[in-house]
Order: sequence, then structure tokens, then C-alpha cells
Amino acid sequence: MKKSLLVLVALTVVGAVVAQAAEPTIIGVPKCVMCHKVKTGDQAKIWTESAHAGAFATLKGAAAIAIAKEKGLGNPWEEAACLKCHTTKAFLGAALEAATKWVPEEGVGCEACHGAGSEYKSKAVMEDHAAAVAAGMKMGGKETCVKCHNAESPTFKAFDYDKMWALIKHPVPEAAAK
Repeated sequence: MKKSLLVLVALTVVGAVVAQAAEPTIIGVPKCVMCHKVKTGDQAKIWTESAHAGAFATLKGAAAIAIAKEKGLGNPWEEAACLKCHTTKAFLGAALEAATKWVPEEGVGCEACHGAGSEYKSKAVMEDHAAAVAAGMKMGGKETCVKCHNAESPTFKAFDYDKMWALIKHPVPEAAAK
């Protein structure tokens, strides 16, 4: 009996350690935008109106189809070479949370820049910036952007980080940060 109990306790501890070591998972834009509305700086609206939100949709356009054909690729919306910069999951390579509503049509969502959100998504964590960062939230920045906005892209012209950041920046207002 003691031996069975000891084995059960050991398995529980191992299970907890494995669960903690699991990689963060993508939760999807719908979960992010539930909170990131007007009061917190309207990040949801800023993203919705950005080219990032439509990144996947561009792969189904005539220009993307022509580029894929020229490169000897199939449908751009199915090609890893295209998806890696046009969808969050392919960019991060992260797993999806079981209850996620994530779909490729989200394009380049919040988590492409901020990291898979399963570990920092809760309100309690997000209200403490240091805790959110400790739980895996990233702040993006030029090094994240240039993973896609570079000469490897067949439509790349030039990338002025400061100019482009001005178009998509989405800070949390001082009042909401407190």
C-alpha cells in the first residue's frame, strides 16, 4: 500500500513538472481582443485596421498567386515559405491551446510579436507588466519585425522600422496601466 501511494505521489510530481515545462501555446486573437479594447488603448482596433490582420488574406490575391507560380510554388496559402510570415502559428511554430479559436485567417496576430499567450493571458498577470514578461510576454521590436520584413520576401522594397512602428504602435494608456 505504501509503495502504491509513493508511486502515485511520484507520478503526480513528474506530471506537474512536465506540465510546467510544456511550451506556451497560441491562444488566438479572439482571446486577446476580449480585453484589449478602448479602455486599454484599443489595441484590437489598431490591429484590425493593420496589414497584419489581413496578412493571410493577401496570400489568396492575384499578386501572391502570381509570385508563387513564378517561384515554382503551389497555392501560397498552403506554402510554408509564405505562411511563415503570413500567419502567427507558422511564424512562432507554437502549439495551439486546446480551446483556441485561432485560425490562419487571423493573419499575423498579437502573439506573433508578443509570444504565445497561454502563460500570460490572465487578467491578474496582464495587470502586472513584470509578471506578464516573466510569464513569456515579449515586447516585439525591430528584431521581431525583420524576421519577415527582409530581402527574403519577394515583395520587399525597404523597411523603415520607425515609420512602420508609427503606423501600428499600440501603447497602453497611463491610466489603464495603473
